[in-house]
Amino acid sequence: MPNERRWPDVLTVAPIARAQGEIRLPGSKSISNRALLLAALSRGDTELTGLLDADDTRVMIDALRTLGIKVDRDAQATRVAGCAGTFPVKRADLFLGNAGTAMRPLTAALAFAGGAYRLDGVPRMRERPIGDLVDALNALGAHIAYEGEAGYPPLLIAPADQLITDRVEIKGDVSSQFISGLLMAAPLIAPADGLQIRVSGTLISQPYVAMTAAMMAQFGVAVRRDGTAFIVPRAHYVAPGPYAVEGDASGASYFLALGTVAGGAVRVLGVGRDSIQGDVAFAGLLRQMGAEIDFGSDYIEARAGGIVSAIDYDCTAIPDAAMTAAIVALFARGRTVLRGIGSWRVKETDRIAAMATELRKLGARVQEGTDWIAIDPPATVREATIDTYDDHRIAMCFSLAAAAGVPIHIRDPRCVAKTFPDYFDRLDGLIQRPAQ
Repeated sequence: MPNERRWPDVLTVAPIARAQGEIRLPGSKSISNRALLLAALSRGDTELTGLLDADDTRVMIDALRTLGIKVDRDAQATRVAGCAGTFPVKRADLFLGNAGTAMRPLTAALAFAGGAYRLDGVPRMRERPIGDLVDALNALGAHIAYEGEAGYPPLLIAPADQLITDRVEIKGDVSSQFISGLLMAAPLIAPADGLQIRVSGTLISQPYVAMTAAMMAQFGVAVRRDGTAFIVPRAHYVAPGPYAVEGDASGASYFLALGTVAGGAVRVLGVGRDSIQGDVAFAGLLRQMGAEIDFGSDYIEARAGGIVSAIDYDCTAIPDAAMTAAIVALFARGRTVLRGIGSWRVKETDRIAAMATELRKLGARVQEGTDWIAIDPPATVREATIDTYDDHRIAMCFSLAAAAGVPIHIRDPRCVAKTFPDYFDRLDGLIQRPAQ
């Protein structure tokens, strides 16, 4: 794991005068955990390069190994021996930390695996809803029960091996991971004429579902979209051989925002105009706020363009990167309103409440609703100690407030290990401090 050194309880990010340079991003968490599961379910072996090495991928790898999948890692690649859709181990107790990208897809993949499984995580995972996915799987014929509070992990999966219907409806307004998990499991359980998955209500984070479908195609299964329904054929995943994981577009948001508010140019490598990740759209948001943005096939570059402008923006498609926009709002002229962020409430913490609390420490005036936040920047950003709520994204995005010329103190900086273990070292390599 990158950067095993011990972090202090509170890390001070010193005032930032300017930022410039380039950084190669760690692998995308969303792509990494999807690729691990698809490789495990495939016929044949897959060699993954660029795979994220962080807490969330570690719990996925540990879970797959517990289920009997051979996963070998070295400095160059991760090699996964596929099980052709049948997990060898039929009884297991899986601990999945706070990784939604492991909990939701594995719930779907194990629902019809013919075994008895228990899925659990950290206390916060027990507060993150999963009822819509469980309801859909049980409607198909699965036998999933709740060990504790209904609608939340821990889950108890009893043996089931066939569907009782060829169509199911699932809500799309809580987490796109429910649909993605169901999609990835579908080819292994679909009847001969295919499985129809209909989404009711608003499908949030649509680019993540599109990413799932694109990756399934790379592993040999084509998903067809018909209005609000996805049609998935009965098919086997086939190992693509070498598979390169893109850099993390959500992680790119911090450095692109840094270039926007601290001069730049800052260039991120590993993600660009050809990315399958929806969070590359964050660069367009920054452009609306006044940044100068340059795209290449494998990079994005941002630099300050003068005045940072406030925006009113629908962030439904980019909820993770939208957190970074809330920090850029501190540097803007006028009120910034970020909408379509209701999913923040059920993430690693209640991110709307947490962001509002911490932004106020910096002097901002903040209003919040069920799915929006409005930020009026202070005349002068104040020095503050930021509580991170064991949420990696809060730690990373608030570090950027130091570009206002004040120290920012980050509690529990190690929480970034969830997706970006050496984030603070990489940040430090791009910034210049004010002259003494």
